[in-house]
Amino acid sequence: MARILTDIPDEDIEKLDALAKRQGKSRAAEIREAIQLYLVQHADNQDWITRGAGLWKHKSDIGDAVEYQRAMREDRRPYDDV
Repeated sequence: MARILTDIPDEDIEKLDALAKRQGKSRAAEIREAIQLYLVQHADNQDWITRGAGLWKHKSDIGDAVEYQRAMREDRRPYDDV
């Protein structure tokens, strides 16, 4: 991992810090995620499925996809009851 020094406008830093606080993350973590997203979106040699694969794997604020699907299916009601 490398450290870099870059100039970022004060207004952007304020917004970044507010976002980091809402997410419960550090400023550095938010910057790393932003760079990863930027690189994925600007990759020339990958199709859209490859670009998106694993993009949210480090997200801790969403639940398990299978559990979500099961919960959605359990909530379905037959149209006859409408």
